[in-house]
Amino acid sequence: MSYLSRAPDPEEAFRALYESAYPDLLRFVQRRTDLPNAEDVVAEAFLVAWRRFSEVPALETDARAWVFGITRNLMLNARRGEHRRQALGVRLAETMVTYGGDGSHADLVSSRIDLSRAWALLSEVHQETLGLAILENLPAPQAAQVVGISPVAFRLRLTRARRALRMLLHHVPANESAAPATSSEKASTP
Repeated sequence: MSYLSRAPDPEEAFRALYESAYPDLLRFVQRRTDLPNAEDVVAEAFLVAWRRFSEVPALETDARAWVFGITRNLMLNARRGEHRRQALGVRLAETMVTYGGDGSHADLVSSRIDLSRAWALLSEVHQETLGLAILENLPAPQAAQVVGISPVAFRLRLTRARRALRMLLHHVPANESAAPATSSEKASTP
């Protein structure tokens, strides 16, 4: 039976799809990822489904498969994003070692570990800003365009990101774990 033919309006049709697919989608996400926010992934999938509800297949089984496909694509996008962030951290570490100069191998390893730890403690905004400016070598106007802010705001963000990284490199104890920045730290970044 069709969701669209069973319900007189799109809201009821969407509600029927949501009620029938939500528990299965949640299990689907929980089995395929270690994300602690599986419910958020499913909610985002239903947001996409609502925005594209005019494209929902008429048959119930096809509609469920359609929502599962949306959810899968969201998980793949999240995974690709995580891989990009990790690759950016590695490239930043390699760049720092290249500019590091003439230290011993032990010093290079130590500085790479310190940089990796400091990088992990930076907020995502600071990581993105430093990545665009240093690794991608984008001038402020182009980098600002990428993140959707003015060049002046980008330069200010870059100054703050450099300062944060410098502080972390000088003040992170060697035994401190690379825990992500807290929400209050992230909230204070532009």
